[in-house]
Amino acid sequence: MDFDNLTAIIDFAISQELEAADFYRMIGARETREGTKDLFLQFAEEEDRHRRLLENLKTGDAGSDLDEYRFTWITDIKLSNYVADLVYTPGMPYRDILILAAKREEKALALYNLLLAKAEDEGSRKLFKMLCQEEAKHKLALEGTLDAYMIEMGD
Repeated sequence: MDFDNLTAIIDFAISQELEAADFYRMIGARETREGTKDLFLQFAEEEDRHRRLLENLKTGDAGSDLDEYRFTWITDIKLSNYVADLVYTPGMPYRDILILAAKREEKALALYNLLLAKAEDEGSRKLFKMLCQEEAKHKLALEGTLDAYMIEMGD
């Protein structure tokens, strides 16, 4: 991957958003915990929205969809930062699914921080800053869910 070419990075990000949406839909369809099922399906919809925003960026329409977006600081509790990468396997434990999903969001956040640093105009900067915040919110929600689950299990 040529990360010096902004278009290639955006194409990569679009493919990652597609993969993330598919992942969350698959996990959501298999999840039996109602609240977590809803969380995964909501994330799938949000990842679809992120993909559309990136596609709009490629056509020169960066930032216009973000006029009403409110930027806020998202706390990072960093639970996923201290665990190894996992690969999804059917039937994997719930705890591992949460860790895997949080790690995916951690990597997406890193990608959007890279894109933010390379942004060439205000619309692109606004889009990448928003995507950083969105992925940070997903990561926090997943890590909070993981933390609550571990407490529930006595860990």
